[in-house]
Amino acid sequence: MLRGAAGVLLAIALAGLGMAAAWSRALLRSSSSVRAFELAGTAPVFELAGGESLSALVGQRRYVTRYLVTLPIGKPLGRTLLVTPDMLGRREFRRLRLWALWGRLPGVASTQPGS
Repeated sequence: MLRGAAGVLLAIALAGLGMAAAWSRALLRSSSSVRAFELAGTAPVFELAGGESLSALVGQRRYVTRYLVTLPIGKPLGRTLLVTPDMLGRREFRRLRLWALWGRLPGVASTQPGS
């Protein structure tokens, strides 16, 4: 355990690091924070808070439940995106869960019965 000035400096440094991480990651205030993404084509397109759009592959180790979806995003973003149901509409969250499980969006059969 550090005592005195060294302990105080370490505590201030750790608090500052925690605030910087919360600002850029949890509060989504960084210009590199993901604000939107589109599931089209081979790799999703991610729109960043700074206005930039990047295409990145999503890793296979996805976690999907009815309460959340985690998507490990490869380079150039290199982070894990967590999405909860209140971030999307009900239909869009369902489609995201299906895409995360199957790797593609559900489609409609080319010929419909009764047509």
